[in-house]
Amino acid sequence: MTFSVNDSPFAGKEGKFVTTRHLRDRLFREMLKDVSLRVEETDSADSYRVCGRGEMHLSILIETMRRAGYEFQVGAPKVMYKTENGVLKEPMEKLVVDVPEDKTGSVFSGMGVRKGELLQMENVGSRIRLEFKVPARGLFGYKSQFLTETRGEGVFNTIFWGYEEYKGDIERRNTGSLVAFETGEAVTYGLFNAQGRGQLFIGAGEKVYEGMVVGVSPKNEDIVVNVCKKKHLTNTRASGSDDALRLETPKIMSLEEAMEFINDDELLEITPQNVRIRKKTLDTETRLKRKAHGLE
Repeated sequence: MTFSVNDSPFAGKEGKFVTTRHLRDRLFREMLKDVSLRVEETDSADSYRVCGRGEMHLSILIETMRRAGYEFQVGAPKVMYKTENGVLKEPMEKLVVDVPEDKTGSVFSGMGVRKGELLQMENVGSRIRLEFKVPARGLFGYKSQFLTETRGEGVFNTIFWGYEEYKGDIERRNTGSLVAFETGEAVTYGLFNAQGRGQLFIGAGEKVYEGMVVGVSPKNEDIVVNVCKKKHLTNTRASGSDDALRLETPKIMSLEEAMEFINDDELLEITPQNVRIRKKTLDTETRLKRKAHGLE
């Protein structure tokens, strides 16, 4: 993952350690006590490439730094490829799941789109044990989906298998993001209109900025929404217009869920008080132009 200095509109407001020097010293100091962590300089003076043993390893580092008062941002997790004799190879994982008999269909479906290969299937009492060989990148975002589809009854374990030839493209996410149109405070009227486009991550009264991801869209495209929009007041009031607007409960994601959720054009803003998802390019017009030219 790429760790960089926070440059959002809310930068420096919630953290104690916010500069490049603070970030660099903390990351390189971490390597002294964690031998499985690797930190490398990048072309940017404000960014560092941090390599660890899986998402959980890095999420623990992020959470530890957050609680210590650090403020920074991280990019989407990526696996480490290597080339042997001109052949691109990627890390593979052995996935072992125990699920109720009526939940095997969703597992096979999930593994199908993630290039998973069935190794073994056996009955264990009233449950089924399935073993797959699957690209490590195919497991990004799968654990939370697996727990949802098995209603919390499934057991999920992985272990490193080795490197094999690249298995082809895997769609990271088939949903889009609801992206805030302007900076301000989210209000009930704006949120009520936005929740018809997808599931929200925030509630009324929360501060947002342009380019911040405030929800997920079921469509495979980003949708710009104005959650700060207030209802225009008029002298005439239609019957029923004063009824309270009913907002759905927002989805609050854990740090690991947010790490799995973000796309390559998004970042996680980490502060002692909040974990926010944002677009790399915050300005709406600039972002749409870059996307039209294939730059995002």
